[in-house]
Amino acid sequence: MNQIEKAKAFAALHRKGDPIVLYNIWDAGTAKAVAEAGAKALATGSWSVAAAHGFADGEKLPMAVLVETAKSITDAVDLPLSVDFEGAYSAEPEGAAANAARLVDVGAIGINFEDRVVAGEGLYPAESQAARIRAIRAMADGRDIPFFINARTDLFLAEGDLAKHAGLVDEAIERGRAYAAAGGNGFFVPGLIDPALIEKICAASSLPVNIMMRAGAPDVKTLAKLGVGRISYGPGPYRSMMEKLKQEAAAIYSTL
Repeated sequence: MNQIEKAKAFAALHRKGDPIVLYNIWDAGTAKAVAEAGAKALATGSWSVAAAHGFADGEKLPMAVLVETAKSITDAVDLPLSVDFEGAYSAEPEGAAANAARLVDVGAIGINFEDRVVAGEGLYPAESQAARIRAIRAMADGRDIPFFINARTDLFLAEGDLAKHAGLVDEAIERGRAYAAAGGNGFFVPGLIDPALIEKICAASSLPVNIMMRAGAPDVKTLAKLGVGRISYGPGPYRSMMEKLKQEAAAIYSTL
């Protein structure tokens, strides 16, 4: 498939009630492994890519390294690739669009794009984030690429008290509407695990809703019944693999 065909195929995999499942990768080797396991598309996790290169999450990874990692994946595997792009490495719409264009240039067909202020506090106002989404959409449209912008709100991820999540749902729905109007293709709500709240957001969203698997989250079949259109695993696969690696190494060194 060429890049446009990959982008269209990726978008078509997002179906409410029949979600695409993305087991997040961090390099070309893990991309090949997940592809061989039966994946229909690939997605990186920012935490995992950063950790694999010795950096903390939060745009500490140099953008040039992220772009090169994306290129190595698209060169190695002929599946659609979405890149976790955090805050697009720019607070300004023009910079966000220019940076996203670098991923388009190496064959990526989509991004996760969050509304958290990466180098500061809290979230961007919804309209400010919408302006950045509009700029990225305009860039992609100018290149005739149906680029998939998975618009992420960190409302729930930033609130560690799960009892307070119900009070954030209305704002999340409003942000989702603003991001959809700006050109978003998906709505990502990491940190949310309450089935009733997930169902409410899915019902209100015109975009396919993305849930991140974590402790306490419903299983894949339950999320599908709730109307979810995309399921991802975030840093879970990296942490699992690193723990296995440490255990195997420890077993060897303990015998020396």
